Amino acid sequence: MIRSVVKYIDLLSLDFVSNITKSPHHHITTSPHQRSLKKNMVKNNFNHPILLVEDNPVDVDLTLRAFKLRKLMNPIVVARDGEEALSFVKKWLDGEPLPVLILLDLQLPRVNGLDVLREIKSNPKLKSIPIVILSTSSDDIDIKTAYELGANSYIEKPVDFEKFIEVITQIELYWNVINKTLL
Repeated sequence: MIRSVVKYIDLLSLDFVSNITKSPHHHITTSPHQRSLKKNMVKNNFNHPILLVEDNPVDVDLTLRAFKLRKLMNPIVVARDGEEALSFVKKWLDGEPLPVLILLDLQLPRVNGLDVLREIKSNPKLKSIPIVILSTSSDDIDIKTAYELGANSYIEKPVDFEKFIEVITQIELYWNVINKTLL
């Protein structure tokens, strides 16, 4: 845990230094440790996509805007329904890069989110992909079922944009910086 916090602080200082060094009036260099850390983080997490599975165009737009506002480095791939989300399974098994994270809505057309979750988590090669349920449902049965099927986290979507940005920031911070992955 302490190592994760230290890496997070190092990354924050890298961002701070990056912002300062953009100014022509400052000359600051990063340490070899910081450069190595940033290189490893980019190699390990930031070049893998995040799969957003969401059918509501407003929620897709809010999520993409929130990630853009946070200057997220990962490519974002959007699946607009459960069937489209499941089409990625074959691609991943054929060698396409696994997502660093899947943000999954539950109420989806064609194939619901719980079935998508069940399919991905039942595959031994894919079950380690972190899946965060991001849903308007606060139903205890949905929450219980999602965790039983292997969801890594369940977050109720906030309606307010500022709260939504806060949630996206926490998701990004945890899953891309603090959390260790098998990628």
